[in-house]
Amino acid sequence: GLERASHVIILSWLHHAPRNLIVQKPRHAADAKGVFGLRSPARPNPVGLHVAKLVGLDIATGHIDLDAIDVLDGTPVIDIKPYFASTDAISEATVEGREER
Repeated sequence: GLERASHVIILSWLHHAPRNLIVQKPRHAADAKGVFGLRSPARPNPVGLHVAKLVGLDIATGHIDLDAIDVLDGTPVIDIKPYFASTDAISEATVEGREER
């Protein structure tokens, strides 16, 4: 069913990310923050969540081409799902103190 999707959700295993960091100090922050409040790949369970534009699909070989995805070459993929704007995007979602573009 991916052939009908313009975008996909990719779940990956960030296999090179450190798993022992619980607190980090991001470059943009004055203070350290807990990893569950950040989008850093360094986490106790390094499952990556990515949304990417699907630009090619070869069903016979199981090969997909994406516009861009922020992972290292060889990063294991756990799952691929079609992205549904009607259910995957929550228009009223906010993060306090952050201006969205």
